[in-house]
Amino acid sequence: MRGTDEKCGSLFSYVDLEERIPARHPLRKIRQVVNDALASLDEDFDHLYVDFGRPLIAPERLIRASLIQILFSIRSERQLMEQMQYNLLFRWFVGLGIDDPVWVPTVFTKNRDRLLTTEMSRKLMAAILAHREVAPLLSDDHFSVDGTLVKAWASMKSFQPKASDTPPDDDPGGPPEPDAATEDHTEPTASEKPMSRPHRKSRNAEVDFRGEKRSNATHASTSDPDARLYKKSPGTGAMLCFMGHALMENRSGLIVQGDLTRADGHAERRAALDMIHRHSPGSTRQLTLGADKGFDAAEFVADLRQACVTPHVAQKSRYSAIDARTTRHEGYALSIKYRKRIEEAFGWAKTVGGMAQTVYRGVERVRSRFILTMAANNLARLPRLLGA
Repeated sequence: MRGTDEKCGSLFSYVDLEERIPARHPLRKIRQVVNDALASLDEDFDHLYVDFGRPLIAPERLIRASLIQILFSIRSERQLMEQMQYNLLFRWFVGLGIDDPVWVPTVFTKNRDRLLTTEMSRKLMAAILAHREVAPLLSDDHFSVDGTLVKAWASMKSFQPKASDTPPDDDPGGPPEPDAATEDHTEPTASEKPMSRPHRKSRNAEVDFRGEKRSNATHASTSDPDARLYKKSPGTGAMLCFMGHALMENRSGLIVQGDLTRADGHAERRAALDMIHRHSPGSTRQLTLGADKGFDAAEFVADLRQACVTPHVAQKSRYSAIDARTTRHEGYALSIKYRKRIEEAFGWAKTVGGMAQTVYRGVERVRSRFILTMAANNLARLPRLLGA
C-alpha cells in the first residue's frame, strides 16, 4: 500500500539524542575518551576564567565543537554553527540539547581564540594519551619524527620588500598617466567638466615577478609576516608556508608530540630535539628515533646520542653520520620501516583536518591548530585500535 505524503506539525517533540545515535557509532568511543580527558583538565580551565561577569561558552563544549570541525572537515566556524542548528549528531557530541540555542559565530571565534592556545592544545593531547584505555597502546621506547609544510593564508603578491626607497604606486592596476608634454591644460567650462568618480585601487592587480630576486632576508608577507618563502625539495615551487612537526610512537602510530615553526632548513632537526626532550625529559632509557635522510647530519646525530637516544636515521648515499654500530642491529631496519607511518598522520591532517592550507594567521595560532589537529587524528584512529 502506498504511503501518504501529508505533512502535519506536532506541538511537542520527544527526541532523546542518546537514542538517535547508533550504539556502534565511532563517535561514542571518541566522546567517552574526550570527556574523560576534559574532566582531568578541570583545574586548568578554572585558572583561565574569573569568578564574576557574564558566563562564556563552556570550555568543554568549545573544545568538543572544535574537534567536530576537524573530524568532519568543516571549513569555517560559521559553517560549523550552521550545521549544529540541524545536525543532531553534532549537538549530541558537543553537549547541546535539542532546544539549546547555537552560538553566534563571532562569539564562538572570540572564545576559541582565548581558550585554544598552544599550551592548552598540548595539555589536551597529553590528557587523551594518558587515558586509561589509550596509554597501553603507546610505546615508551621507539619513536619516529618528521615534518611537513603547511601553506600559509597569504598570497605570493603579499610577499613584498621589507623597505623600499621608491614611493608606493597609488594605482598599480590602473591605466598609465597622460604625458605632461602632450597634456592639454585648457581649463574646461563648468558644463564640460565630467562627473567625478571615486579613485580605487585594483583589488587583484597583475604582478610580474619575472627577473625579481626575492628572499626571506629582503621580503616579507604583508598578510602574515610569520610566513616564510620555502620549498621542501629541489625542483618544487617555493611557497609561503609554515613547517609542522610530529613525534610518533611506533607501536600504534599515534602522535605523542606536535609543533609548528617558521619554515627553514634547520627547523625539522631543532623541533625533533625539542619534542623528544619534552616527551621524555631526562630519560635514562635507551630510546630510538627513526627519521628520513633530511635528519642525517653529524650535529643532530651527536645531540641524540648525548640525550641517550639511538638515531635510527636513514643513511645518505655519501657522507652519512650513521655508521655500522647503528645499522647492524635488527631494530634499525624496523625503525626505517615503521617511520613512514607518520606520513599517514600528515596526509589525514591535510585532507580531512584542513591543514593543507591554514585559515589562521600568525605562527602561534597556526601552531595551536596544528597540535589540535594531531590530537584529532589520534581520536579518529582510537575506535579501530580499541575495537569499539
